Amino acid sequence: MYSTKLFTTLFFSLAFLQTSFGADPLFHFCSNSGNFTAQSPYETNLKTVINSLIYKTPSTGFGVSSVGQYQNQKAYGLVLCRGDVSASECKTCVSEATQEILNRCPYNKGGIIWYDYCMFKYLDNDFFGKIDNTNKFYMWNLRNVSEPAAFNYKTKELLSQLAHKAYVDPKLYATGEVKLEKLSETLYGLTQCTRDLSSVDCKKCLDDAIEELPNCCDGKEGGRVVGGSCNFRYEIYPFVKQ
Repeated sequence: MYSTKLFTTLFFSLAFLQTSFGADPLFHFCSNSGNFTAQSPYETNLKTVINSLIYKTPSTGFGVSSVGQYQNQKAYGLVLCRGDVSASECKTCVSEATQEILNRCPYNKGGIIWYDYCMFKYLDNDFFGKIDNTNKFYMWNLRNVSEPAAFNYKTKELLSQLAHKAYVDPKLYATGEVKLEKLSETLYGLTQCTRDLSSVDCKKCLDDAIEELPNCCDGKEGGRVVGGSCNFRYEIYPFVKQ
């Protein structure tokens, strides 16, 4: 079982809370930047963006789209699927995510939603290529490890190595594992960035996320820091598809 901690809410308002972790979706935020009306140009453009992303994302696992002639009517969208999921799983996740966020954030001009297999974000201004430090949440396993100091050190070491691997990978994605001899266990990790970021910004995003390990998951058997531009996950069981 997991717990979830909200680090920051969408678009610069702060909140700290803790909730129980259930099934999909993992988390979502709705924008407070403004609303649109039914059958407005923005709604039409947003639906076009969503249809485009559902169509073109599954083949590569990542997609961006923007539609609109005038700035106050323009919609921007981004989808990232986890690096190990199949095209069909990606498409299913994207379809569900885009529908669910519109149900949860009706008429909001922006929103973001995360599932295990994908993330979808949309907004009424251009956010492509910029590190998203605003939308972020933590997840952690409720069980503690027996030797937290050694475990924390190995976790940070593995994730830092995976951050280095991810930022030089074309998909900005990396997975790996390390044996924990003292605990007779294996630690598994994953790092990933959205591909609108530069390699340098991907590395910075992941490094900053990893620095939050003490706040997120100190001595926990598993954990994640999940943001709008990058995320990491570690567990003591394999969770990536082979």
